[in-house]
Amino acid sequence: MPDPFGAAPGGRLYRTGDLARHRPDGAIEFLGRLDHQVKIRGLRIELGEIEARLLQHPGVGEAVVLARDEAHGGKRLVAYVAGRDGAAPEPAALRAWLAEALPDYMVPAPLLVMERLPLSPSGKVDRRALPAPEQIQAPATGTTPPRTDLERAIAAIWRDVLSVPQVGVHDNFFDLGGHSLSLAKVHGRLREEVGRALPMLALFQHPTIASLAGALSGEASQPAPEERERGGERASAAQQRRGELLARRRGGRGDLETKK
Repeated sequence: MPDPFGAAPGGRLYRTGDLARHRPDGAIEFLGRLDHQVKIRGLRIELGEIEARLLQHPGVGEAVVLARDEAHGGKRLVAYVAGRDGAAPEPAALRAWLAEALPDYMVPAPLLVMERLPLSPSGKVDRRALPAPEQIQAPATGTTPPRTDLERAIAAIWRDVLSVPQVGVHDNFFDLGGHSLSLAKVHGRLREEVGRALPMLALFQHPTIASLAGALSGEASQPAPEERERGGERASAAQQRRGELLARRRGGRGDLETKK
């Protein structure tokens, strides 16, 4: 854009999308962004791209995606949707819909279906009025509570790391909002508090408390087929993202060749 401050003719400024102001002491104070681009775990994400994909679903009438602060630092994606014509789409189906077109790191784990999204006086969605996931997520029905001391210890670690009020032994770690960094925290705490550890890849392959407890106690040498397939896909995606980030930092290509 033309530089309105420079004296040289033809001067240009780069429009960054950042919102800032000059303080009386001359410093520039960063206030946020004019668009809805966010950075989560080192990756830039355009929230509007996720919203556009959700709105393409035949059962979705409204959709908003936010980057909300996590209790233990960092941010996570949270999606809010309202059904079209009274429909109540299933969160799992919407996540699968997003995963068909977007990379794994752009699929929000908490995906909350509401009757309607709050509106501002101007008739637009009031993003500030959207509740935190903990405020509207009802306890899951039919949840199987921990049954052994080991399962209870794992559940306590999950609740603390994921900042969720309760977990069942068959709940999937990633569906509860987990990601590779939070799984690394679980890995360290299992070693410190339970005195047992598995390779990180095994934690991807055992994404439920029941499966993980069995692996830690030696009762299950292999995860269930569905969990093994899903965990393997998660691990491969995480490895791919780490490779892409490393390549970017080195100034190389973002793609990564993997051995089959």
